[in-house]
Amino acid sequence: MLKAALLNSAKRMLSTKITPHQEALMARGLPKKQPLPGVANIVVVASGKGGVGKSTVAVNLAVSLANIGKRVGLLDGDIFGPSIPLMMNVHEEPLVDDKNLIIPPVNYGVKCLSMGMLTQHGDAVIWRGPLVMSALQRLLKGALWGPLDVLIVDTPPGTGDVHLSLAQNVPISGVLLVSTPQTAALEVTQRGAQMYKTLGIPIFGLAENMGHAICGNCQHKLEIFKNTTQKFTKDMNIELLATIPLDGNITDCCDNGIPMVLKYKDSEYAKSFKSLALNILNNFEGSKQQEKT
Repeated sequence: MLKAALLNSAKRMLSTKITPHQEALMARGLPKKQPLPGVANIVVVASGKGGVGKSTVAVNLAVSLANIGKRVGLLDGDIFGPSIPLMMNVHEEPLVDDKNLIIPPVNYGVKCLSMGMLTQHGDAVIWRGPLVMSALQRLLKGALWGPLDVLIVDTPPGTGDVHLSLAQNVPISGVLLVSTPQTAALEVTQRGAQMYKTLGIPIFGLAENMGHAICGNCQHKLEIFKNTTQKFTKDMNIELLATIPLDGNITDCCDNGIPMVLKYKDSEYAKSFKSLALNILNNFEGSKQQEKT
């Protein structure tokens, strides 16, 4: 009975027509999208699922883009669980200029900014939605990001405040989905992707993470999961942009703040990220062509 009552209530709410006055009030409450000064492209790294390696992908993608000569920034959008300072070995508190704009610290050729740089190590951020959105606005629009060819934004799991705030405030060039190739992860990733599609934001494609491992002795590819990625990309009508292997060195690299693509430049891991970086750049070109037509 309770379930039926809730469903009926939801249906009534959805079927209620919005008056012109209500529509005007809602529109007035939304922020206007404004580009970040000097930032050519914004790429959101996202997945509805946690634990699939979004931050690791964001870090190594940013460094790979910098390695091929692009001006890159990396914003840690995970307000509650920031991990970019550790992975990029940037722990100092950022400086502020005479206009009260944050100057993002630079390491490995990448400008970095995170809530983890503005709080004491180990402190928990215990905030409600409005404060989270305010903090994200400060990191996003209250910083001297430009000039950049691309700003990579690492996002938390789910489809909550951070994702909506990004979508409402800045023009996003596209979304890079990250998932492991297992049904449990891909189904949740699909929900996250659907949110961005609903908001009219392009999905560049999927980075399949930890799908296989490489034997250190014979270099044989070891499949870890029963691969369901092909069905996912077909159902979602998106591209598989990269297949990133699981490498035993990744933990040490992350914990010591040295991106894998720098420490093991000739590994299959690094090669997969160079391919991913080039695919992202190709998507920028494709988006520009669509805008012209």
